[in-house]
Amino acid sequence: MKKIILLLFVTSPVWGQQLTDLTVEKIMRDPKWMGVSPSEAFWSEDSKTVYFNWNPTNAAGDSLYAISIANKVPQKVSPKARRSLPSVNGSYSKSFTKKVYEKYGDIFLLDIPTNKNIKISNTIDREFAPRFSQDESKIFFTSGNNLYSWTISSGAFSQLTDFRKDKKKGESKTTAQEEWLKQDQLAHMQILKERSENKKAAEKINKANRPDRPHIIYLNEQSVDHLMVSPNENFITYRITKEAKDAKSTIVPNYVTESGFTEDIPGRTKVGVNLDTYEFWIYDIKGDTTYRINTDGIPGITDKPDYVKDYPNKPSKENTTRPVVINGPYWSDDGKNNFVVVRAADNKDRWIMSLDLQTRQLKNLDRQRDEAWIGGPGIGYSLSAGNSGWLGDNKRIWFQSEETGYSHLYTVDITNGKKQSITSGSYEVQTAQLSKDKKYFYITTNEVHPGEKHFYKISVDGGKAEQLTTTSGGHQVVLSPDEKWMADLYSYSNKPWELFLTENKTKGKSDQITKSTSSEFNSYPWKDPEIITFKARDGAEVYARLYQPKALVNKGPAVIFVHGAGYLQNAHKWWSSYFREYMFHNMLVDKGYTVIDVDYRGSAGYGRDWRTGIYRFMGGKDLTDQIDAAKLLVDKYNVDSKRIGVYGGSYGGFITLMGLFTTPDVFAAGAALRPVTDWAHYNHGYTSNILNLPYTDSIAYAKSSPIYHAEGLKGALLICHGMVDTNVNFQDAVRLSQRLIELGKDNWELAVYPMENHGFVEPSSWTDEYKRIFKLSEDNLKP
Repeated sequence: MKKIILLLFVTSPVWGQQLTDLTVEKIMRDPKWMGVSPSEAFWSEDSKTVYFNWNPTNAAGDSLYAISIANKVPQKVSPKARRSLPSVNGSYSKSFTKKVYEKYGDIFLLDIPTNKNIKISNTIDREFAPRFSQDESKIFFTSGNNLYSWTISSGAFSQLTDFRKDKKKGESKTTAQEEWLKQDQLAHMQILKERSENKKAAEKINKANRPDRPHIIYLNEQSVDHLMVSPNENFITYRITKEAKDAKSTIVPNYVTESGFTEDIPGRTKVGVNLDTYEFWIYDIKGDTTYRINTDGIPGITDKPDYVKDYPNKPSKENTTRPVVINGPYWSDDGKNNFVVVRAADNKDRWIMSLDLQTRQLKNLDRQRDEAWIGGPGIGYSLSAGNSGWLGDNKRIWFQSEETGYSHLYTVDITNGKKQSITSGSYEVQTAQLSKDKKYFYITTNEVHPGEKHFYKISVDGGKAEQLTTTSGGHQVVLSPDEKWMADLYSYSNKPWELFLTENKTKGKSDQITKSTSSEFNSYPWKDPEIITFKARDGAEVYARLYQPKALVNKGPAVIFVHGAGYLQNAHKWWSSYFREYMFHNMLVDKGYTVIDVDYRGSAGYGRDWRTGIYRFMGGKDLTDQIDAAKLLVDKYNVDSKRIGVYGGSYGGFITLMGLFTTPDVFAAGAALRPVTDWAHYNHGYTSNILNLPYTDSIAYAKSSPIYHAEGLKGALLICHGMVDTNVNFQDAVRLSQRLIELGKDNWELAVYPMENHGFVEPSSWTDEYKRIFKLSEDNLKP
């Protein structure tokens, strides 16, 4: 971003007062005291208006605002005007002159040049997933379990499928005796015989006169989704889900209720539960027949994971076809080619394949295997297709893969299997979209620095990318439909997100549209933490945020903050989602603490090996990265090795426990906020990727769960947990408490928050929690 022009109408909210000394009470107020940043920017279809959520007046909630390209003055959008706007999502015609979309459960067709909108459906049921037919004469959409079409010229509706949830009723069988009696009656009773023949003739006539109806497909109490019509309209593909039985869920008691009674909140399942299974089917319309796609021939479908070698005495079936999930098919614009994305249920494989609907055969185009788990930017989770599509030649598929260790863009030619890398290097492509003319990709990467996000343009044939943003920090760009402008949500380490309008070209002029921070927030000199690197014990380069007091204290105290989620990045140069913690760290530094915030193994932004560095051992390298950071503080930043504390929430709370339990001489105190204490009690999707299953890889769970190591506790421990946490259940804190009681530990305390879920909401809860963390630090890390 160059030539930034601050427009005169952009002024800071003025409420509040001067912020001098930071306190927990001031920091943890309702975040609106800081000013509310713009968010969720999107464009009008004619590229003349940018819409965004904003709250410059400190109202109860955000409102929708808009600016026009002509004058760039934000205006609040009325509720009536907001309701009339088309949905951001939808499907476009090939010429991008029409858009079909769902809004409020109904289907709309927008003519973009005239802005004329037609409401196609108006029912109490939800209609969804609309898309154009190959010749764009019809619109297909789903309602309930079935697929429908709407003819644009006539407005005629047709039902294309007849899926029924129940089981098909079998015809009653007659015994030999009953059949003999029937034939004997017809042979000797002439009137009876004539009536029978007339009935059959009438049924034949009625059947011939009835309009065609879709074939009835019984689901046998299963569910159906992903209904797609082939371009030639001869086939319908669909996916059937067989819901798992006996999948027991947790229950979260809610003690503070309007009724005055304890009420149960339905929870989630635990890792290792029976999972839903999926089948992919083809309905041949002309042949009036359904076929299930056989996945036995997928390359590597029977491969076993490497970790089973650690259990030689456990029996395992040979050549067992692993369950898969199939997404697609996704068709080329000319309707001649398709591809599907196949994901193994154990998430160790992803295949990109073509599917011949006539022969029902799958052909492999690309296989990505990961002995840990498939993941990374643009690749998606176990049930998703990830970021992929067709190039304009209708022969090449584009997709993202971690084949080289970093998520990059690739193409593969469906006609000859030739694969080409479009981007490469030790950085990640974090977002990607194809230009309308399908000649370029617009991508967001961290090529400049792992802690920066910039927007680029690159040819679909590869080559040097053109960098379109330059200002250091994070850029979340939404491109205008005509691709002439960028709505750029930009922030820096100590500057919250603001909206800029920038020309889509190198060194394009950029206008700042919003200035959202309050005068009170602006009155404090928020620190720009230094992004540093240090060598871990295994030689890996670790990135971290470092906060140092102005007046360095000889042998001073330090706090290590451990971010949550595991797969998340916080040692970066944009405004952190951990903004409360960022402000708390400013306060700690003002009081003489050194603070370090480490992007440990398992964090996002550093490629596949970093992402999977915690496989089968959470509390391994992710913890030693914290310990190596503590050593760095002692060796380089004059910190007292006996005065180091650690804290974090969720995954950060888990690491805090593992640090205090397994390396008790490193940390004098720690605060574990809403921590996982036993991974066998966490959810399936997250945990099974990293630790496999408790009953197939018990070694991984024993090494990784704090509850098995609690006897090592020496330092002071604070546990804080919301009692209605539906993510990391409060049960985790309760079970660990019982373990600590039985071990006779007396240097710990548990603070409970009866009305808080995993992410705290109430300022009073945030204040109480962080006052306790600060007191823990003052009591144990200060002389």
